[in-house]
Amino acid sequence: MRNAIDAATVAELHEVCADLERRPRVLVLTGSDGVFAAGADIRELRERRRDDALAGINSGLFDRIARLPMPTIAAVDGPALGGGAELAYACDFRLATPRARFGNPETGLGIMAAAGATWRLRELVGEPLAKEILLAGRVLSAEEAHAVRLVNELVPAEELLDAADRWAGRILKNAPLALRLTKLALAAPPGAHPQFDNIAQAVLFETEEKHERMTAFLERRR
Repeated sequence: MRNAIDAATVAELHEVCADLERRPRVLVLTGSDGVFAAGADIRELRERRRDDALAGINSGLFDRIARLPMPTIAAVDGPALGGGAELAYACDFRLATPRARFGNPETGLGIMAAAGATWRLRELVGEPLAKEILLAGRVLSAEEAHAVRLVNELVPAEELLDAADRWAGRILKNAPLALRLTKLALAAPPGAHPQFDNIAQAVLFETEEKHERMTAFLERRR
């Protein structure tokens, strides 16, 4: 089913999240065979009813991924459609090959993109373009997605995983706790600032890593 997000995939991703919540690390999500994720399994989706929607099967998973302690990277090769696109939107960074495509065709199937697209996509690309994608069925090419910064970097297909490793390495040069608190600050509602930032900074000011990193910086300057 072209990497459809079925019940088995949802369960496996929950297991991955549980592991990363216990031992925070950078997560790289990718597909296979030239497809990132073609969305939910339509056969399963057709049989879902009201209680399934209220259970938030995909929205709960993608929210869990978005809230992982350390940054996440979607490495997209080929289509990321429907739930697959929403999975990519939930990540902190998106890398893509030239054959990547992003779209949300849910309304054509009589449903809506209810796993984060209606608000994450608006935050990522702005309301006018989000409406084109969600209401008028526009599918973004890799180049278009990169032009609006939905995609952070375009790379050849054969270099995609190396690029993801490079981004992960760049991220991991920073202090892990500083990364975690910065990610929390970015996700905090406007009313939490600046109080959240002050408290988070107070925690970081007391860490040994802050002292060691700043001492090393000053010694390099000398």
